[in-house]
Amino acid sequence: MFVEAAENVAKARENLRVAQSHQKSYADKCRKELTFDEREYVYLKVSPLRGTKRFHTRGKLAPRYIGPFRIKQKVGDFAYELELPEHLSGVHPVFHVSQLHKCLRLPEEQISLEAVDL
Repeated sequence: MFVEAAENVAKARENLRVAQSHQKSYADKCRKELTFDEREYVYLKVSPLRGTKRFHTRGKLAPRYIGPFRIKQKVGDFAYELELPEHLSGVHPVFHVSQLHKCLRLPEEQISLEAVDL
């Protein structure tokens, strides 16, 4: 009876190990390492939690990212300090790399909305 239980436990552990290795291989295919340089522009992710009000955006149609903001310096291995404007002075300026999205177009290259004739 104890031998049969031990065999079942060993079989269950082996099945768990195989399932974990499959999940790890699937996750590693989609995973990419994010690094940013100083003085580079990034977008900041707004909190996705429903009902929370952060960065003065709220509601169903609120943007997912705000910015772009310039990176002031790298803090630790996975955190960056951003140069935030005055109206966001109450927000701590250090964010994890998972909350940042690379800005592909520099803000200086954008045209003003007043210059566009519709």
